[in-house]
Amino acid sequence: MTRSCEVSWFSALCDDDYEFLGMPDPRLQSSWEHCRDIVLQAETGGYDNILLPSGYALGLDTTAFAAAIAPMLRRLALLMAVRVGESWPPQLARQIATIDRMLGGRLNINIISSDLPGETLASGPRYARTVELMRILKTLLNGEPLDHDGEFWKLKLDPPRIGTVSGKAPLLYFGGLSPDAREAAAKECDVYLMWPDTREKVADIIADMTARAARHGRTLRFGYRAHVIVRETEDEARVYADRLLSKLDAEQGAAIRAKSLDSGSAGVAAQAALREGASADGYAEDNLWTGIGRARSGCGAAIVGDPDQVLAKLAMYQEMGIEAFILSGYPHAAEADLFARHVLPRMTHAPLSVANTL
Repeated sequence: MTRSCEVSWFSALCDDDYEFLGMPDPRLQSSWEHCRDIVLQAETGGYDNILLPSGYALGLDTTAFAAAIAPMLRRLALLMAVRVGESWPPQLARQIATIDRMLGGRLNINIISSDLPGETLASGPRYARTVELMRILKTLLNGEPLDHDGEFWKLKLDPPRIGTVSGKAPLLYFGGLSPDAREAAAKECDVYLMWPDTREKVADIIADMTARAARHGRTLRFGYRAHVIVRETEDEARVYADRLLSKLDAEQGAAIRAKSLDSGSAGVAAQAALREGASADGYAEDNLWTGIGRARSGCGAAIVGDPDQVLAKLAMYQEMGIEAFILSGYPHAAEADLFARHVLPRMTHAPLSVANTL
């Protein structure tokens, strides 16, 4: 792989780490120590970035965790998830700038537009609020005075004294498949994230989002969030995939999926459709296994195979226009080590930068 891309891992801040999917394991439950160790494993393994997810009901507070882990890192970037509406925008801008300073300029933000606990907004207003937040953050973190008269926030103020190391807003990663989500992304995000799907569906999404962004005078970069199971042989990888589900029953899996705040989203529906259209052994296409979606909401498929097959699959996505990968596996620390040994050294990779982003 000669074309450069960003390769990120995932730290399970939201109680999403298992040896057997659907079987809670106290050793792998989200805690400061466990999630810290996943991040440090990613730093040691040579990854460029790591996603710190956010969920109100489960696990740890993402912003507090990011601030705590930042001084321990020397080169790894953080992709900190932010749930729209949980923080007052000027306060959030100052928090982002502070953590970016602690990291030496290596903070990126994953914007999440889901309903908040205790609140239900229709899709249109919810994504309108998200667009407002992204615009406010960009203005303040670009060091510009803010005069915002929106539906959800009315703010007129100067930017906080402390800014990011670059003096610019960090990259905003964002995903969503509904029409409202796609328009929000086209208007304001920098990196559009998608979950696994067939090659044809991924190509369609990239084409659609490229056209939508162009109508707003913008360009987007594209990221792909997937699980991965890599072993020395394809047979070993497929056996391990089956082992992950060996203690899960259908009722248990349905309960896990329903518990998520985004369980009714268009993206989750697309993952369900991918799973329902797969073969009897769960493969939607070569080396794309949908079994993980039986035990979690959200990203529900894994790239499964030997190192050559996994590398070829990632190279295929790059040829389609993907510039960033956010990968994970179960258990997260062990799978981060396996991917770092078998595949990562054969990839040309580096963190994305704000350069050339409109």
